Amino acid sequence: MKYLLGTIIGLFIGILDVIPMLIQKLTWDANLSALSMWTVIGFLYSALHLKTHFLLKGILIAFLVLLPSAILIGAKEPLSLIPIIIMTTVLGGLMGLLQNKFIK
Repeated sequence: MKYLLGTIIGLFIGILDVIPMLIQKLTWDANLSALSMWTVIGFLYSALHLKTHFLLKGILIAFLVLLPSAILIGAKEPLSLIPIIIMTTVLGGLMGLLQNKFIK
């Protein structure tokens, strides 16, 4: 149940991330990539046992999962990493907050 709830929280965070992407009319593959990334992060957060503050745990897992894609994105469009880093920090922290609140 813990992993399912973690995955659902990740899906919710993914939807929050995709909303501005839809407004910007980004491609479907970019939207699907972001949604799936956050869903995976939600599962990983609920499955990993890191002895650290829940906000830091959410941000750390989010950046670790983002890293391979960020390298590809940064090579082609380095300036686009600025909003990605901001959203990853904010949503990673939100992931930690929600997981800490709903999964004990």
